[in-house]
Order: sequence, then C-alpha cells, then structure tokens
Amino acid sequence: MFDDFLVRATLAGIGVAIGAAPLGCFIVWRRMAYFGDATSQATILGIALALALNLSVIVGALAVALVMALTVTSLSGRGYSMDTLLGVVAHAALASGLVAVSFLSGVRLDLMAYLFGDILAVGQTDLAVIWLGVALVIAIMFWRWSALLTATLNTGLASASGINPKREELVLTISLAIVVAVAIKVVGVLLIVAMLIIPAAAARPLARNPESMALIAGVIGALSAVLGLRASYLYDTPAGPSIVCVAAGLFLVSNILGRFRVA
Repeated sequence: MFDDFLVRATLAGIGVAIGAAPLGCFIVWRRMAYFGDATSQATILGIALALALNLSVIVGALAVALVMALTVTSLSGRGYSMDTLLGVVAHAALASGLVAVSFLSGVRLDLMAYLFGDILAVGQTDLAVIWLGVALVIAIMFWRWSALLTATLNTGLASASGINPKREELVLTISLAIVVAVAIKVVGVLLIVAMLIIPAAAARPLARNPESMALIAGVIGALSAVLGLRASYLYDTPAGPSIVCVAAGLFLVSNILGRFRVA
C-alpha cells in the first residue's frame, strides 16, 4: 500500500490536517495568525542548516521553529509586542536562511518545493515523521486542552485558577512549531498558515462548542487534503495550492450553511 505515492501523499495530508485542526482553533481564538506565518518563514533557515549538515529537512525546520518559539515567548512582554518580536525574528531567520543557501556548494535547493510544498514526494520516512509529530501534538492538546482554553478565554481567570498563562502560551507555540515543521513537505512554507487557519475558520459557523470546532476543523482539513489531491491528479495542478483552494471553498460553504442555521 505504501508503494503508492498518492496513498502516502493522502496519509500525509490527513495527518497534517488532524494535527493542525486544534491548533488552528487556538490561532483563530487568540488572533495569532502571524505566528504561524512567521514560524514558517523562519524554517527556511532550518532547511539550509539541515542541507549543510546532511540532516533531515524536517529535523532542521523543527529545530529552528522550536528555537524561534522559545525565543519569542521568553522575550514577549519585555517592551515589545508579540507581532514586533515575530517580525524581527522571522525575517532575520528567513534572510539568514536565504544567505546560507547561497553558500551551499554542490547542493541543489528547489525553493519552489519548500515554498509551496511537494506532497507527492513524501516518502515512508517522511510519513512516519509527520505522524509522529502529529501524535505528539494531539497528545499535548489532550493533556493541556482545559488549561489552554481557560488561558485563551480569560487570563485573569486562568491565573486565579492556578494556571500560568505564559506557560500555556509556550505550550501552544511549541506545538505550532512542531506542526509547521512536519507540514513543510505537504503544503510548503507559504501555505502552512492557510491550513492552520482556514479549516478552523470554516468550522466556526458549524460548531456549538470549542471541542466540536476542533473536531469539525479536523474533518474539513482532511477532506481538503483528499479532494485537493484528487483535483491535482485530475487537472494536473500543484498539489499544495490545490489543497488550500479546496479548504477555501469549504470555508465559503460552511459560512453559507452557518447563515441558514442562524436564520
């Protein structure tokens, strides 16, 4: 079964969708869309370092994403807003990555594949790493869901309940870094944030509570991956952008259905 590249691509897309769904909900609730975008840009440096050290691209991207998450979280609240810190760190890492790539002799880097994804080239090892990363993120979400939700809704209530909002923010940013790193081969650096936000936003009009929103977002994300790959195969379109286009279409459908439900 795993010899079929379309099966591997579909499993990779579904895995990323499942891992991104609960995190996407928190991004929507916390209005943290820029974090996903900034983290994905910073992973270019991780890709360059991985190629230079002959390591897995996912390992390099994950290392840089984690360092960025820890750096931004530790520096936030010290005179700079989160958006400012993200802008500085992300663009510095992106520029450093592009400069580092120019020094790699004998290494051919397909930037388009990393920017827009190359899901059809996902191998068995990549698939295993993706699902391990997704399993880790889902485990973290189960473990910290209540605390994360409380800290998201009301930081004052969280503090009064013995929950450290700063710690929960760190947990969330680390989880986001993991998903961004494992999703690079699926939708690419520029489209990762779309897969985080669009399914969650599409689920919002159909959900009755936070838990159902996360579940519906996972279903929408997985459906986007399956239908996007099918459309890419039939019409010879780029796989990553096709997945995001399907997700955007489902977002429109869900909002129309949500209006009928309210009426």
